[in-house]
Amino acid sequence: MKTALMVAEKPSLAASLANILSNGKSTCRKGMNGSCSVHEWIGQLRSETVSFKMTSVCGHVMSLDFISKYNNWDKVDPAELFTCQTEKKEAVPKLRIPSFLGKEGSHCDYLILWLDCDKEGENICFEVIQAVQQVRSSRLNASNIWRAKFSAITERDIKAALQNLARPNENEARSVDARQELDLRIGCAFTRFQTKFFQGKYGDLDASLISYGPCQTPTLGFCVQRHDEIQTFKPDPYWLLQVTIRTTEGQDLILSWSRGRSFDKEIANIFLSHVKEHEQATIVNIQSSEKTKGRPIALNTVELMRVSSSGLGMGPHHAMQIAERLYTQGYISYPRTETTSYPENFDLLATLRQQQNSSEWGDEVKKILASGINRPKKGHDAGDHPPITPMKSVSRNELDGDAWRIYDYITRHFIATLAKDCKYLSTTVKFEIGIESFSLTGTSLIDPGYTSLLTWQALGANEGLPRFTIGERVNIQDAKLLDCYTQPPDYLTESELITLMEKHGIGTDASIPVHINNICIRNYVTVVPGRKLTPTSLGIVLVHGYQKIDPDLVLPTMRSAVEEQLNLIALGRADFHAVLQHTLEVFKQKFHYFVQSIDGMDQLFEVSFSPLSASGKALSRCGKCRRYMKYIQTKPSRSHCAHCNETYNLPQNGNIRIYKELKCPLDDFELLSWSTGTRGKSFTFCPYCYNNPPFRDMKKGNTGCNSCTHPTCAHGLNSNGVSSCPECEAGILVLDPSAAPKWKLGCNRCDVIIHFFENSHKVTVDTDVCDCGAQLITVQYKEDKSKLPNEATEMTGCVFCTPEFGPLVEKHRAVASKPVMTRGRGHAKGRSRGKPRPKDKMAQLAAYFV
Repeated sequence: MKTALMVAEKPSLAASLANILSNGKSTCRKGMNGSCSVHEWIGQLRSETVSFKMTSVCGHVMSLDFISKYNNWDKVDPAELFTCQTEKKEAVPKLRIPSFLGKEGSHCDYLILWLDCDKEGENICFEVIQAVQQVRSSRLNASNIWRAKFSAITERDIKAALQNLARPNENEARSVDARQELDLRIGCAFTRFQTKFFQGKYGDLDASLISYGPCQTPTLGFCVQRHDEIQTFKPDPYWLLQVTIRTTEGQDLILSWSRGRSFDKEIANIFLSHVKEHEQATIVNIQSSEKTKGRPIALNTVELMRVSSSGLGMGPHHAMQIAERLYTQGYISYPRTETTSYPENFDLLATLRQQQNSSEWGDEVKKILASGINRPKKGHDAGDHPPITPMKSVSRNELDGDAWRIYDYITRHFIATLAKDCKYLSTTVKFEIGIESFSLTGTSLIDPGYTSLLTWQALGANEGLPRFTIGERVNIQDAKLLDCYTQPPDYLTESELITLMEKHGIGTDASIPVHINNICIRNYVTVVPGRKLTPTSLGIVLVHGYQKIDPDLVLPTMRSAVEEQLNLIALGRADFHAVLQHTLEVFKQKFHYFVQSIDGMDQLFEVSFSPLSASGKALSRCGKCRRYMKYIQTKPSRSHCAHCNETYNLPQNGNIRIYKELKCPLDDFELLSWSTGTRGKSFTFCPYCYNNPPFRDMKKGNTGCNSCTHPTCAHGLNSNGVSSCPECEAGILVLDPSAAPKWKLGCNRCDVIIHFFENSHKVTVDTDVCDCGAQLITVQYKEDKSKLPNEATEMTGCVFCTPEFGPLVEKHRAVASKPVMTRGRGHAKGRSRGKPRPKDKMAQLAAYFV
């Protein structure tokens, strides 16, 4: 019997597909990587009985990166990144997806790809093909590789996809390859240069990375452009003539002036004087007409993101994550689509009937079914996927809060496309007061139509008008001039930004939320109430700097042109290499000009940010000049010596403080302590050694005194190391003396911590060694605070094995299964500190870390 390997994009999707295709009769086993399961069953493929294996990847199998020597920021000129060698690397090395796919597909006769049906999915298809075919025993050839096209996780769609298999589209995959390479080379070149140039110059520049992106930067440009419009806006005064009439029923109504507004106060006062000469207004015309508020067109990705932000208060990135989860669970169709028009063969009636028993909108559905559905309006057919549609009914209690709100909107929108239009009567009454004309407009509902589902689009209550007749005269209650000023535009909302990005071709329906999320998390814009995007000082300066040097770097036109070329590659109308080389050459020239002109951007930074010498606070002394260095806390935190003009990187994301004014014996710099809190990880370090490791086995920017192998230093590993780490085995548990009186051991490789002997006076690491291989610990208490047996003030033993230490050690989740009695001082001499223990002892001590 032949075997068919089928691959989906996510494990959850593979499970759903296997359940549908096997009619619930598949068996499941774990794959060799432990993350992707394999579902197996016997079934029919093109009138042939085959053994099916359904598994999955976890997104992209491979990622594009520079070869290792070009990933060193300090040694590589960013200009080299436009032409240097790149390579495909495993996207998630620990999952070993290529090896897993090669093993599962090594003896398969067919490969059927169930990746998401978009360009990114097509690209993953060829990553899977390469992984399977690289195995020597592979029997696959192009004629046995198939692509399943589907838009919803329903039995009908999935089984139809298996019966109508197509070929993978290499052109679409190549267009993604081109985008990945362009974004990698252009983004990394500009990002590395900017970051290295600016990061060491300004103390209050709060950014670990100053990034550039061919899509990200124009996205930021839209936000800053609106900010500039607000800042440069000059309000102009204008005047409105407001007349209030009182009906015979005693109702006061405000009329609209036909001239709109006047920007000349004297002229406006002339009109006011004329109106005040009259006590009544005469009705000269009444016009009533039936109007229609059209139901919406079918839902696509961009509209879903817009509504999620403006109506549901969710960021587009978060909303799309929820939509993707609803899709893999089979509740909605594929959520990434540009299409707003249903194909002629789409079964709208069956999809609508699924919702008729819903407690939320079932009554409305039954009304539509009874009167007959209205064919949805014709929208845009992008040829990718049908519009976003609910695929099965679900109740409010079955989904969590945000998932329900997204599903609720998608379902209401779908039903609304099949409902009637909203109909209302619009009545306009025209008045004359002397020679001046005024009007009053009201509406009255005829048929709510779709607005009974999309209630936020319903007509407001009490919008109708009293009954008037032509020639009737009504009393003027009040006439006055209103002093007004033209108002600046507001900051862009996420919804408006999405519209601009779609209009100018910045990003795709899949990447738009990613770009918006990036400018938020990189501190270029801040999301304020109303989901409005206000640029930060950094975001404003960056955009103004690009505009000063080369506006093309921030304008949407350039990226839009690139996207058009990428689409031509996907359609097979443009050559991959020609587009890639031309675009890279253009940006390479712009990069060189940007580097030569960077002083123009730096002048803007000087106005907005403070130099290092004027930033931060004095903390520790420099080992070279003995003057105090400044501690700059903004990201990335660092220490700066103004006298030596030297800057030293510090450990990030923690608290930095001076450690007892003690000095490093190697360079005379004062030691510092880094911690994430009293109960978190901590260690001491020397600022100079942290940036310039003194020993070969120490890594730059990744080690403190707990990894320093100085043979005699009282702060280093040889003096404070206790034992190898029972969890990671590669690290050493080291005493952190700076944590006193909250004493603790911490692994110098992983996050394992042991808290012990809290509030003791002194804890030191002894020279003697326990049978288990750990250094002995000596603990001392003051007489009135001792917690040792018999109120002893001092005791030496093993933190793992000494029973008396048990109550005083927070042994993280468990105790050793078989404690070993201490033998006191003077035994097991000669064993080096931190030497790995025998395997049986490692297993015993690992009980401390469940």
